[in-house]
Amino acid sequence: MGDFIKYAVAERVATITIDRPEKRNAMTYAMLGDFIETVRRAGADDDARVVVITGVPGAFCAGTDLADLATVPGEQRGLRGSSEAAERHRWWPIIECPKPVIGAIDGPAVGMGAEFTLQCDLRVCTPNAKFAWNFAHRGLVPDTGAGSWLLPRVIGVPRALQLLYTGEFLLPDEALALGYVTQVVAPDQLAGAAAALAARIQAGSPHSHKLMKALVYEGLGRDVGEHMGAHVPAMEACFKSEDHREGVASFLERRPANFVGR
Repeated sequence: MGDFIKYAVAERVATITIDRPEKRNAMTYAMLGDFIETVRRAGADDDARVVVITGVPGAFCAGTDLADLATVPGEQRGLRGSSEAAERHRWWPIIECPKPVIGAIDGPAVGMGAEFTLQCDLRVCTPNAKFAWNFAHRGLVPDTGAGSWLLPRVIGVPRALQLLYTGEFLLPDEALALGYVTQVVAPDQLAGAAAALAARIQAGSPHSHKLMKALVYEGLGRDVGEHMGAHVPAMEACFKSEDHREGVASFLERRPANFVGR
């Protein structure tokens, strides 16, 4: 990892921190590569069951560092890979992470930063947070593709298009009302709120979480028949899993479950 992307694991929670406060955590190409690889590391880390993505206090990610972008030829800008499924982790690294991901946002999330928050499964923020998909101001479409595909599904088509067309900010109170964030807390409570949410998630089976996440995101692009074609094998895998046996045993024995993720 480079100097700007930090990784730590404690109490089965992997925390990825974007740490470039002098630039409001704006991403260079090198940082983006480090970020993508760090998310993949978290997804493969057996010591982590939940991932939290955050920034240093007062910042989340102000988008692409335009000074860095200017050093890259126009025809190469933003082209992280092809549209093939094997390359999807380069565009949607957070959605491709097989674990629950919480975004903890304490500052502006603009452009690529807004896309990163959108890719998180759940979001908590402070009053310092604000979200803007300002790609139209740069002659672009949402750079990861999440803004044009996932945002309308999360907050509805009209409001999504308004945000995309105008590039205006989505502020915390409206983000909460729309369900874009689940909580707005004081800055000094953000880490605790994310940790508390991670703890509640950890009460469930990691094996179930992985299958649920895949079914939900992939289901957004399927009809019901296709969805059930994926659901039934997932259910069969659950019935055969150690986590299912432990879940039933813990209920019958009236004790907390000790899930192993298999």
